[in-house]
Amino acid sequence: MKRVFDLVLALLALTVLLVPITIVSLLVKLTSRGPIVYWSARVGLHNKIFKMPKFRTMRVDTPAMATHLLTNPEQFLTPIGSFLRRSSLDELPQLWSIILGDMSFVGPRPALFNQDDLISLRSRYGVDWIKPGLTGWAQVNGRDELPIPDKVRLDVEYMKRQSFWFDLKIIILTFLKVLKKDGITH
Repeated sequence: MKRVFDLVLALLALTVLLVPITIVSLLVKLTSRGPIVYWSARVGLHNKIFKMPKFRTMRVDTPAMATHLLTNPEQFLTPIGSFLRRSSLDELPQLWSIILGDMSFVGPRPALFNQDDLISLRSRYGVDWIKPGLTGWAQVNGRDELPIPDKVRLDVEYMKRQSFWFDLKIIILTFLKVLKKDGITH
């Protein structure tokens, strides 16, 4: 049921968002050198690595690490990178990962391949047995501002409470958070 919901919603979203996706693609290409989409190595179901697409918001010479770990992340942003992140438009290509089945709409956000502390803690509590999501319970309860133990605690809570209605609630809360730009850094 969840997979069918993900596919239908992703295809519907792609149809509705085709024009904004095209405009963002053109803006990324026109404002910085390099590819339009950045393929990030992420940790998925059962800790398997997959490539997750995002519109590129950072220069091509940016180190492959979590943005909050960079000394001065602003120096690596493209001219429209900050806007794309604040508006969450950089996340739109992840609809492709949902269609492929690497991600779900709702689940723990996929860790970067080198976030060993987050990966280890999620594995300890069994969170690695949940498909990662475009959004999740941690995202609507703090997003980038949460320390790793708090993220994992919320991921575990999601794992115990997951249902169609809880997922729907998280999707609605995510939409509201994105509109308000809550919990977004850079």
